[in-house]
Amino acid sequence: MSKSPKIAFIGAGSTIFMKHIIGDVLQRDAMSGAHVALVDIDPVRLAQSVKIADRMVTTLDVPAKITSHLKQREALDGADFVIVTFQIGGYDPCTITDFEIPKKFGLEQTIADTLGIGGIMRGVRTVPHLWSICDDMMDLCPEATLLQYVNPMSINIWAITEKYPEIKVVGLCHSIQHTVKALATDLGLEESEIRFDCSGINHIAFFSKFEQIMEDGSYRDLYPALQAGYAEGRFPTDESMEMPRCKNFVRYEMMKRLGYFVTESSEHFAEYVPWFIKKGREDLIEKFQIPIDEYPKRCIEQAAGWDQQAKDLEGGAPMDLEPSNEFASDIIESIWTGKPSVIYGNVANKGMIENLPDGCAVEVACLVDRNGVQPVAVGKVEPHLAAIMQSHVSVHGLVVDALMTENPDRIYHAAIMDPHTAAELDLEQIEQMVNEMRAAHGEWLPKWAQLPAVSKEV
Repeated sequence: MSKSPKIAFIGAGSTIFMKHIIGDVLQRDAMSGAHVALVDIDPVRLAQSVKIADRMVTTLDVPAKITSHLKQREALDGADFVIVTFQIGGYDPCTITDFEIPKKFGLEQTIADTLGIGGIMRGVRTVPHLWSICDDMMDLCPEATLLQYVNPMSINIWAITEKYPEIKVVGLCHSIQHTVKALATDLGLEESEIRFDCSGINHIAFFSKFEQIMEDGSYRDLYPALQAGYAEGRFPTDESMEMPRCKNFVRYEMMKRLGYFVTESSEHFAEYVPWFIKKGREDLIEKFQIPIDEYPKRCIEQAAGWDQQAKDLEGGAPMDLEPSNEFASDIIESIWTGKPSVIYGNVANKGMIENLPDGCAVEVACLVDRNGVQPVAVGKVEPHLAAIMQSHVSVHGLVVDALMTENPDRIYHAAIMDPHTAAELDLEQIEQMVNEMRAAHGEWLPKWAQLPAVSKEV
């Protein structure tokens, strides 16, 4: 083992996210001399990210080495860690297609990157590229750990572990950290005062325990305070909302009904279930303040914001290197040095959650040290929570089967099992919608999933 790790970062054109992750890494003493190999297919965005990374090295005064690559194999050769953050097809054309065609059929979406027809199509076009990384890793860095940030998380992790069981992979998301921060803000507490347990599947994990650490060392269950705050109209507070358009009423309502708080934001969760976005029920959209078509708006705003931030940093603006709440640097440091940490990761279910199927992707607490990422067994989750998770796992499994067997019928089968789609469209509409999306996505999809253009009317 060399003194410092080599980290391949694939999708480095996501400049600001790269800055957060690599900035975290370089502020750890054991990784300050890392070789960071940045990869992107867009030479302009890649060059922009290299400038930002070089400036971080100068600002932090660390001996890190930054290299630039348009071909992933160059970066993967000898890597100890591989981070992936790309989006196949980007906002234009693929995200636009994921929203506009379903809208023709009356199917409204908010984010469309995890479940629903948008999440299904994103999985079909994304997994082959993740598999190509795994294939190259097996050849060039078989002992490396893959830190997978790409959505749809559950489909991607399941597909990777199904086809490449030898790859050391963990899927990473920030929904748990963000939710802890939001709830602490509503309660008027610091995050450091909170103790919690959480488990499930990505974006549909629930806090089985959410407690305040008291001065005398005891613990206070915070669920009664959360329930009372929502019932009295005090929660959610404006201060806990990351974006003004995205209110947190859906998740509080689900806590009221289920007894537990879910990890992913209300704008995501609203499209995961059949109860909030319904034709002819504008009252629900208004009551729960659901931001229809949120992700396209966010893509445009974030792209503009990232470009401006990058230009400002390139122009000499002060560089904020406050540590983020991402788990990547914890994992890299723990595996590299043996210093233990606990993170929440997405891994193949090997008995960790007993009432979910073996092999599906679950999100659980994991111990990390020189032995790698070691998920903690949870046992059974509450049966009504498992039922919601299972409705998603069924869709995930059909998409993974479509990819493994190259059977396009499974794309349709996944769509008809999606809770929101099934609540809004009939079987013929779903088939027509799937076919139109397969035709529109064209070569962004693997060949077996492509379909010539169709001209049927709704």
